[in-house]
Amino acid sequence: MESKINVINESLNEIEVSLEFPEIEKEIEKEVINKSKSLQIQGFRKGKAPISIIKKLYGDSLDHEASEKVSNDNFWKIVKEQDIKLIGEPRLVDLNFEPGKKLSYKVQYDVLPKIDIKDYSGLTIEIPDFKVKDEEVQSEIDYIKKANSEFVDAEVVENKEYQVTLDLQRVDEAGAPMEGVKSDNVKVDLNNPNVNADLAMKSLGKKVGDVFDFVFTDKVKAENDTEDEKKETEIFRYEAKIKGIKKIVTAELTEELVKKVTKDKVSTEAELIEDIRKDLQNYYDQQIENITHNRLAEKIVSNNPFKAPSTLVHNMLHSLMEEEEEKSKQEGYAKYDHHEAHHRLEGTAEWAVKWYLLKIEMIKKENLQITDEEINELAKIDAEKTGISIDKLLNYYKGQNYTEKLLDKKLFEFLEKNNTITRVDPIELSKKEKEAVKNEKV
Repeated sequence: MESKINVINESLNEIEVSLEFPEIEKEIEKEVINKSKSLQIQGFRKGKAPISIIKKLYGDSLDHEASEKVSNDNFWKIVKEQDIKLIGEPRLVDLNFEPGKKLSYKVQYDVLPKIDIKDYSGLTIEIPDFKVKDEEVQSEIDYIKKANSEFVDAEVVENKEYQVTLDLQRVDEAGAPMEGVKSDNVKVDLNNPNVNADLAMKSLGKKVGDVFDFVFTDKVKAENDTEDEKKETEIFRYEAKIKGIKKIVTAELTEELVKKVTKDKVSTEAELIEDIRKDLQNYYDQQIENITHNRLAEKIVSNNPFKAPSTLVHNMLHSLMEEEEEKSKQEGYAKYDHHEAHHRLEGTAEWAVKWYLLKIEMIKKENLQITDEEINELAKIDAEKTGISIDKLLNYYKGQNYTEKLLDKKLFEFLEKNNTITRVDPIELSKKEKEAVKNEKV
């Protein structure tokens, strides 16, 4: 037997094997006999016809079928003898059998690439420095006050601080009602910035029972157009009848209201403002952390190009599609386009596999570990926060998935410490990145 391993790329090998017929004669004969037991030959009981008769009828076809089984068995024998670390299912890519002479075959199989990881420290990345603006805090305050507004019956709509209840009837250009396009008892807050401007303006000065017309336009895709930018304007005309009027009395930010919306966490307006600012900044800080991690990962993957094992990419792609399909079902979408999703997510799956393998190499190279002492300390801290017993937390934290999360956390702590991360004004950074993309296209 002659065999050699051809390296196709970092993640794909091919074994090429050539066997002389005497080496496999017994195995071929054995497989032919096994196959003959399932054959029904006229004049003989099933599986009882002599081999000589079967060979006259079938020629070398049974030998060729047997050669596939022999090749498969021989391949796995070599894998065991040479301790080949393959992943996924191997693929027979070539089989050449000459009865009475020789058998040769080629099998390709995925392997974990040997990665000499580099350039993961000493990097410089820029991230947006999100800061809470006063207007964002005020917007939250306004929302709280509006959400707790009172609605008081009124005679006439004096300004936009009113809610009107309308019966809406769509009409054609001549003002005639269009059949089947009517909505009754529609409540409209006129101070909502998304309300149609014509409707809001024409509601002013109106009383219960008054009727008025209004229009709004919408950009809709033309019937035969396929590009998003090819749209035409459609005009919608409505007749509105006022069924009810209520004045919107915006709530005052009293101590009672502050305690209500914060569940007694704070009681004064100043404390509420500070609490809102803190919550918003915590949200921004989490976004900054996510962006930091993503940009570090993107840079490291870019600095270490290699071919990801197709088996792992396929498995990752399958997992991403399953997760996305389940989410689409929960959100009520009728059909999930597998072909579109496969095309869209394939690059994401390949990137995720590369990053996963690079993470393993960095953790190994830097000897990052999660010690029992660290887990015990974490359990003590979290037990005080949650009230869950230390023993229960320890059982959870020592699970494989959580250990991986802790290792991920430690890896990013290492990367943040060993790379230069510069915070930049978000607007300026966005302009800079758009300019860079523009220059790349040129």
